[in-house]
Amino acid sequence: MYHGCDHVVAVETMPELFNVLPPSQALEVLRKHVTPRPESEVVPADQALGRVLATDLTATEALPAFPRSNMDGYAVRAQDTFGAAESLPAYLSVVGEAPMGRAPTVQVAQGQAALCYTGGMVPEGADAVVMVEQTQEVRPDAIEVLRPVAPGENVVQPGEDIRPGDLLLPKGRRLRAQDIGGLMAMGVTQVAVARRPRVAIVSTGDEVVPPTARPGPGQVRDINSYTVAALVEQAGGAPLRFGIVPDDLATLLAAARKALAEADALVISAGSSVSTRDMTANVISRLGAPGVLVHGVSLRPGKPTVLAMCDGKPVVGLPGNPVSAMVVFDLFVTPLIGWLSGENASRTERTVVARLTRNIASAPGREDYVPVRLVRENGQVCAEPLFGKSNLIFTLVRADGLVKVALDKSGLYAGETVEVRVW
Repeated sequence: MYHGCDHVVAVETMPELFNVLPPSQALEVLRKHVTPRPESEVVPADQALGRVLATDLTATEALPAFPRSNMDGYAVRAQDTFGAAESLPAYLSVVGEAPMGRAPTVQVAQGQAALCYTGGMVPEGADAVVMVEQTQEVRPDAIEVLRPVAPGENVVQPGEDIRPGDLLLPKGRRLRAQDIGGLMAMGVTQVAVARRPRVAIVSTGDEVVPPTARPGPGQVRDINSYTVAALVEQAGGAPLRFGIVPDDLATLLAAARKALAEADALVISAGSSVSTRDMTANVISRLGAPGVLVHGVSLRPGKPTVLAMCDGKPVVGLPGNPVSAMVVFDLFVTPLIGWLSGENASRTERTVVARLTRNIASAPGREDYVPVRLVRENGQVCAEPLFGKSNLIFTLVRADGLVKVALDKSGLYAGETVEVRVW
């Protein structure tokens, strides 16, 4: 929704609520007040992508369970190949083939070899595999080996990947695609994960109407509650939208109390600027102790952010402008959802290194986040700044990510190498 503002207007009634902090310090203030106590639930492992493990998972069997060939070739006794060379190859008789998907019936004795395939079980008696490219067929039942192999070469030993009793995945791990594959390899089909944190979303504004309505004069469609709900889901939470609330203190307070009672955290969209009209901080201060922790972050866009803890539940007041709201969500609400899930590690930001195509002006003492579009010029990835006011949603639609200007910098210059935080 195109409402709220990022400028600061002094208000005598609540001056203590605008002690501006750098983003990292503001996040740490909130972090100290969050005590994760996630509830757990059991879900099918193949549906657990992005979920956070509620318990340690320990291996109950070895992987692989048998010696496996790592190449297409011939299973041999390594000592039978010692000294082999193209000028003086080792001569071995082929006694059969190790089939895929079942135990071989052949055994490899001195001077013998058995044909085998990648992933197949190595026959008894063999301790190495010669790559097929390093052999030459003399006749159907005999080969020449053109180079020696060491014991264990091209063979994956039982338990080499994982052994019984090893930690498979730790509690607090957010499951990735490869983790799901590892669980399937071990036969783990169900896992205990943290229940997704329920994040209530309250959207405020007399001028805001639902997306299904045609806005009248001075009205705008609701953007933020839907954008924020999608961001909550993307971050691993369960969004609960509580609709649009008018700019009335009693109505907003009642809606916020109801929403917080039904959720693990609350996000109030808009109304976080210090003005007589925007009352988010005032409402949050009444939701429970200790109340507002941070009101104002040295950040553009998003300076009038509110961070709070109300009777054990975190509350975040987002600026009303879409660009500001999305930047603030990325910096504060995404890690908050991770904490509430019991995630044991900070998420790694997806970044792309690019060359900046235009200057970006800034002011020391605040972090600036500028939307950029990624383009390729002369084989090089470039970041093209998209300068637009923070109430322009399609600035974000056109952007691929954000470039940060650090607190101690007065700007960035065209041609500099920058890291782009990819959406």
